[in-house]
Amino acid sequence: MTPIQAVITKELRVYFVSPIVYVVGAVFLLIFGLLSYLYVGFAGAQAIQLMQMQGGPAQINLNDLVFRNLFASMRIVLLIILPILTMRLFAEERKLRTFEFLLTSPLRVHDIVVGKYVSVFLIYLGLVGLTVLVPSVLMLFSDFDWNPIWTGYLGMVLLGALFLSVGVFASAVTENQIVAAFISFGMLLTVWLIAGLGGLFGDTTAGRVISYVSYMEHYDRLVRGLIDTSDLVYFVSGLILMLFLTHRVVESTRWK
Repeated sequence: MTPIQAVITKELRVYFVSPIVYVVGAVFLLIFGLLSYLYVGFAGAQAIQLMQMQGGPAQINLNDLVFRNLFASMRIVLLIILPILTMRLFAEERKLRTFEFLLTSPLRVHDIVVGKYVSVFLIYLGLVGLTVLVPSVLMLFSDFDWNPIWTGYLGMVLLGALFLSVGVFASAVTENQIVAAFISFGMLLTVWLIAGLGGLFGDTTAGRVISYVSYMEHYDRLVRGLIDTSDLVYFVSGLILMLFLTHRVVESTRWK
């Protein structure tokens, strides 16, 4: 077993013996299910109205009426829930005074940071995987295009991966889990609001640069079924940047 695998195994064990992963998972799946039910109900009402107007069977686009709205709404849910999922990673180690033992172990800082991040990312992937049940059930009753759904899920995975990396960084800078969650939430909300600031500059170089910094535009394109290399580069580079900053914070603690 490699050092990273050892850290992942340890973190997963800690997650699954504590209530946090079950509570966060239950809330995440409940909200996803409720949003799906609401958007499906809205699509059904639209179909009934069209049937009354046309006097016959109506064709509705579930991709636009249900899944696009569903994925767009999930970014708000991720913004609130994922900081809670990551807040304990380093903060709990500091609070329990086990952080020093971790740093003096044979593990490298790289192994610690990557192992902790991958463990929480695997939990998130598991939760996202469970939500595939919704389109799978709807497929039994209606026809729709799966390609925009897969790109929507890709967007949700990439957005969640970025949010988790910010949460890992926030947890590394404090020993208080609540403070870590608020730092993560504040950073993510600030980057979200930057999109509005970019809109004030319009279609100018400054406006495009500022808008690029926000994840809103990149995520929205994936939700619409568009895969652009610049969007993939944005998420991957943002993730790497946050993990690098986390590495620097942990490394600086070792030499204090």
